[in-house]
Amino acid sequence: MGKKSKQAEVDVGAAQHSGDFRLKPSSEGPKLDTSQWPLLLKNFDKMNVRSGHYTPLPEGCSPLKRDIKNYISSGFFNLDKPANPSSHEVVAWIKRILRCEKTGHSGTLDPKVSGCLIVCIDRTTRLAKSQQGAGKEYMAIFKLHNPVESEKKIRQGLEKLTGALFQRPPLISAVKRQLRVRTVYENKLVEYDPEQQMGIAWFKCESGTYVRTLCVHLGILLGTGGQMAELRRNRSGITDEHDQLVSMHDILDAQYVLDHHKDETYMRTVVRPLEALLVAHKRIIVKDSSVNAICYGAKILVPGVLRYDDGIELNQEIVIVTTKGEAVCLAIAMMTTSTIASVDHGVVAKIKRVIMERDTYGRKWGLGPMALKKKKMVEQGLVKKFSNNDKLYEDVETEQSEKPKKVKEEPKDNGTPKAKRPKKEETSSEDSDSE
Repeated sequence: MGKKSKQAEVDVGAAQHSGDFRLKPSSEGPKLDTSQWPLLLKNFDKMNVRSGHYTPLPEGCSPLKRDIKNYISSGFFNLDKPANPSSHEVVAWIKRILRCEKTGHSGTLDPKVSGCLIVCIDRTTRLAKSQQGAGKEYMAIFKLHNPVESEKKIRQGLEKLTGALFQRPPLISAVKRQLRVRTVYENKLVEYDPEQQMGIAWFKCESGTYVRTLCVHLGILLGTGGQMAELRRNRSGITDEHDQLVSMHDILDAQYVLDHHKDETYMRTVVRPLEALLVAHKRIIVKDSSVNAICYGAKILVPGVLRYDDGIELNQEIVIVTTKGEAVCLAIAMMTTSTIASVDHGVVAKIKRVIMERDTYGRKWGLGPMALKKKKMVEQGLVKKFSNNDKLYEDVETEQSEKPKKVKEEPKDNGTPKAKRPKKEETSSEDSDSE
């Protein structure tokens, strides 16, 4: 050990003596590691850069640094729904506990089913519909009425229950009982007990799939008959049961601690910001000056883009993000990544659903020369406030520059007939000669 340490010291000394330790001049800036940055700013250094120049505004903040009132109103719970109460009841209880205006959920769970239920609060309810259509994963316990030859038969039966399948909702269901097509992407047999004739199966399927019906169909395929004994949803969209799952007691306790002890830490661990639901979307980061215009419904144009992700396809659902990592809106891409890189103007995306509240950022439109000119004209009464005719501005300017011409005033007509002038007597040439 002593020899090795001496050798190491010698090596370090030799390296210090011979090595060239200095900063070399280069145009490249230091590399930024954003792999640990939260939510929508994660790995933003790997995004394509269109422009690095913009004027940062003091408004807005990181989603994790919002004040507690805004943090709750723009958050959601990944709730572990208990069995027996319906999804509607659970959401109503949470609304009463938090004393908020609106609550919603992403996909109904039957009363006897437990598992992941995304409960949206206030502003996050705008994303509920997009989460309802996302894929789901379930763990089901099924019971066969008669014994099966082998476990292999059950696996073969489950293999047939993949792809697009016809389904009719069960007798007791909340929707109309009509035949419909639902897709099962993947399934597998986790465990089977031949003595009790019960097994556990995992299903990855489209939203609106009835796993109860799948268990009945499995019994028909095996020729034994079967039914579902128990069901749990372990993934809803992007969130699963390992992703900060909370119970009803957690929500109740967090609100109690906040009310009586003014401690926000428990509530901040229970509630997650809405940006966590949009992590899987492709991103476009826009300038601070264009954020409020988008909230008012303006088109998302190329000059307002700072960075954009690789792999954006035409008509793909994307998320528009601020420089602080806040979600502005969901949008439909009108350009691909390669098109954005090759153009200087045009519409990048059209708005699908605005998420951010208006006037969170300051208004930065109407400050150009043409807009200021129009404001003056509106004040003078020369132009209407909502007119869009550019030629009108030019005409008004030319009229103002020209001097007004004097026009002769005509006598006013009172309606009385004008008196006729007496005709002069014309003298003929003959009379003049005779005289």
